Amino acid sequence: MDTTRNTVLEAWMTEHGYSSNSLAEAVNRAIERLIGRPGGLDGSSVRAWKAGRVTWPKSAARKALEDVTGLPIVALGFVPRSRPSSIPASPQQEDSDMKRRTLVGSIAAAAAAAAAPGTASLRRIGMSDVNRLNKRFAEIIASDHRHGGQLGIEQRAAALADEALNLQNAGSATQRVRSNLYASAAAFRSSAMWAAIDGRRYDVAKAHMREAQALAEMSGDQAIKFRIWSHAGTMYRHMGRPADAFAANDVARNLHLTRRDPLFASLGLARQGAIHGAAQDRTGTRRAFEQAQDAMLRAAPADYRPVWMLAFYDQAELDSLALSAYLALGDYSTAEYHAHRCLSALRPHMIRSRAITTTRLAHSQLAQGAPDAATATAMKVPAEAATQHARVTRMLQEFGAALRATAPGSSTAQTWTEHTATWRMAA
Repeated sequence: MDTTRNTVLEAWMTEHGYSSNSLAEAVNRAIERLIGRPGGLDGSSVRAWKAGRVTWPKSAARKALEDVTGLPIVALGFVPRSRPSSIPASPQQEDSDMKRRTLVGSIAAAAAAAAAPGTASLRRIGMSDVNRLNKRFAEIIASDHRHGGQLGIEQRAAALADEALNLQNAGSATQRVRSNLYASAAAFRSSAMWAAIDGRRYDVAKAHMREAQALAEMSGDQAIKFRIWSHAGTMYRHMGRPADAFAANDVARNLHLTRRDPLFASLGLARQGAIHGAAQDRTGTRRAFEQAQDAMLRAAPADYRPVWMLAFYDQAELDSLALSAYLALGDYSTAEYHAHRCLSALRPHMIRSRAITTTRLAHSQLAQGAPDAATATAMKVPAEAATQHARVTRMLQEFGAALRATAPGSSTAQTWTEHTATWRMAA
């Protein structure tokens, strides 16, 4: 049996950064898009292609390979079957096979030359283009953690999503690059969605959500699908629609990704706990946060995760979600406990989260009959967050109303009134 190595496929994989396992995964996803169910390939299948043990894959795998690479199957070093394997090859046939392999190499070389910069009318889009977009996305994420909910952040993220889509039509690219571009566009659009949620612009958030969901489906990226549906659950929770919140969050939690990575499972469970709190389900709240904590402890810190996940989900965020849940349940002492835990663990760049947590802590203290301590806590919220972040502004207005109802005409209420006047002057 002729087992001449498929050096053309090997060269393409090296150029585009694929291992045997990662190419098998990409082809399996492409097969799923073609026939509705994932392929059954693994790293050994690709190694058989490279070694020349399989010279003509099955039809679904061939089509999927063409989708992934953007090249005809013969340009990847594969040779069509031209005779039954039981018939021995004659010297003339062996010569023909050699000529065909030479021709295949020539086709591959021509395809590579056509894709080279400056030799075609369309430019070649590569992972370096995707990485440049993602670097700018990281800057938007950082801005969101500083300010949150701002219309400018929403607009910048939406514009970056449009830029990623425009890049799809700016030149030729492999299926891997195109999938990454769709995933990036979905991530950018979901950040626009989150900024709109944070700013309580829910109709706009739903429009971003629909666009992000469509892009995520085209990308096949489970992490971004999780992010979008998890955001949707949070949006419906803020809108006071717990049934919709549970349904959306369940879509995120049922993705295969949550079985593979306990950190995603933990986030899904923590957000489920927050929804249980909003729905006044004490048992469900407690169970969800216990499971979320257990999953977080099982997560391997060194595993690869997308930038948006690494930027915000940690022990502090888990406690922040627990704070929200127990505050909604009216369990104010437990809420205060999680508020202090959250504040002690928050990373310095989480300015928006610190303002929200501090405001919720003030609410929990006031509800326990400590207006002086609560007011002192609320006064720690920076003026910028108090006046420019829609969620914080609303919560502080509610705090002031509750303080005046609890201690009407008191010096503490007067102090708070004078303090908020300085915010208005600064604004």
